[in-house]
Amino acid sequence: MNNFSELLEKVKSYPLKTVAVAAAQDHTIIEAVIRSSRDSIAEPILVGDEREIRRIAEEHELDLGEAGIVNRDDDIQAARTAVELVKDGEADLVMKGYIHTDDFLRAVLNRERGLRAGVIMSHVFVLEMASRDRFLFVTDGAMNMAPDLEQKAEIVLNAVHLAHVLGFEEPRVAALAAVELLNPTMQATVDATCLQTMGARRQFSPRCLVDGPFALDNAISEAAARHKKIGGPVAGNADVLLVPDIEAGNILVKALVHLAGARVAGVVVGARRPVVLTSRADSAEAKYLSIALGVYLTTIERRLKLKIGKVHY
Repeated sequence: MNNFSELLEKVKSYPLKTVAVAAAQDHTIIEAVIRSSRDSIAEPILVGDEREIRRIAEEHELDLGEAGIVNRDDDIQAARTAVELVKDGEADLVMKGYIHTDDFLRAVLNRERGLRAGVIMSHVFVLEMASRDRFLFVTDGAMNMAPDLEQKAEIVLNAVHLAHVLGFEEPRVAALAAVELLNPTMQATVDATCLQTMGARRQFSPRCLVDGPFALDNAISEAAARHKKIGGPVAGNADVLLVPDIEAGNILVKALVHLAGARVAGVVVGARRPVVLTSRADSAEAKYLSIALGVYLTTIERRLKLKIGKVHY
C-alpha cells in the first residue's frame, strides 16, 4: 500500500465501524466524520458540547444526519467519555477533536478506564507526497517529548508495526540527528548508533533495517547520501524517520504539510484500540484520512517483541 487512495479503497470494503470523537465541536471534525459516514467507513459518536456542535454544523451547512451526540460541556469529561465508549465496546476507535493533546491523552492513558496495553504508546504520522512513490512515516512528533534510548527502540517497534501492516515488508528506519557521525556529546547520535546495532543484531522481532545517525537530507535523498559517501540500504531511501524529540517531529511534519503540500494522517500505536490523533489545525481531509487509517488498524492484531534488557510484547 503506497498511497491514501489504496487505503481508502481497502477500508470502504470493511464492515462499518464506529468512531467516538472527544470534543467534537469543530467544523473540520464534523466535516471529516460526515464524509467518513457517507463513504461507509465509520459512523460517528460526537462527544462534546451538543449545542455548540449543532450550531457549528448549521453555520457551515453540515448535515449531522443520524450522528449520535453525547452532551459533555467539559472537554476533559468529553475525552473520558469518548475513551470509555471504546473501552466498553460501544465504539471501535477514539479520535481527538477540538481539545489539547495532553488533555485527550490523559484519558487514553488512564490506568483504570483508559486504553493501555502494557507497551509504550507512540504517535506516527503517515505522509503522502508527490515527490515519493510510497508513504513516509515520521515518529514521534506528537506524544513522547524526549524519549530515551529504550523508549526510542519501542517507538521504532510501533512505527515498524504500522509500516508492516500497510504493506512494507522490510521498512527502512533512519534515526535522525543533526549530523550523520557519532558524537558522544550529541545524545541523538549515540542513541541512533545503538539502535543501528540493535537492528543489525535482530533485537527487533519484525523485519526491518535500522541505521543512523542520519541528517534528514542523507536519510531521504540518494544524491545527498552519495555526496557524503554514506552507504547502506537505508541511506537516501528511508521509509521511517525516527526523530530525536517531539519538537523535531512536529516541525518536520508541519513543514511537509504546509510548505510541501503533503497529505497526512496521524494515529497513536500501542493502545488496545486505535487512537486517532491529529492537530486541531489540521484540515478536514487530514482528519478524514486519519479516521480511515484508524479503521484499517481495527482489523490488525499486534504481535511484536523487542529485546532490550527485557522483553516487550
